[in-house]
Amino acid sequence: MGKDKLRKFAEIDTFHNVYQMEEGKDLQGKWALQHFKNDNPIVLELACGKGEYAVNMAKFFPEKNFIGIDLKGNRIWRGARTGVDENISNLAFLRIQIEDIVEYFGKDEVDEIWITFPDPQPQDSREKKRLTFPGFLNKYKHFLKPGGKINLKTDNDGLYAYTADVVAQEKLICHKSTGELYQSEFYDDVLKIKTHYERIYLKQDKNINYIQFSFE
Repeated sequence: MGKDKLRKFAEIDTFHNVYQMEEGKDLQGKWALQHFKNDNPIVLELACGKGEYAVNMAKFFPEKNFIGIDLKGNRIWRGARTGVDENISNLAFLRIQIEDIVEYFGKDEVDEIWITFPDPQPQDSREKKRLTFPGFLNKYKHFLKPGGKINLKTDNDGLYAYTADVVAQEKLICHKSTGELYQSEFYDDVLKIKTHYERIYLKQDKNINYIQFSFE
């Protein structure tokens, strides 16, 4: 591991807005009360990378709480550092394997989920690793409030098509869906937030897909 990564891992250990592995389990069902000190809605950004969505949504919506989730601490460092430097009190980060997410949130604790440019896991053999695989959706159902929305934003046409098929096959409710986000009626201030990877994809003239759905 390079010196810069080691420095970032050491720093996030000192950040009040980052919880790593086991320590996050103590907040299951108590994020609003114990960390945020309020009863505002909680929104998750899964596979958050540098946390661009979590950071910017926290600024847009001070009346909501945002948690960015990823395994890579050197990436989480960027968003967490911004949260500390700018004193963004409605922002936190959780460094875990997303496969274990049900151990960190209680029933009906989360109001909304964002999945922004995740690894599409294109090989058929890795379908179960896709964050919109039915197995993952069943995990989200444990802690997502009734009617809570799940948003996927991706440059990968295959993952978008796969997710749309899952939504249809599982008889979920699709609220919005487009293969050309920036030419669609859904484009708004939240969806115009761009991650590091999205800026790269747009320079390559890739289309951006978006789908929003819920269990009921």
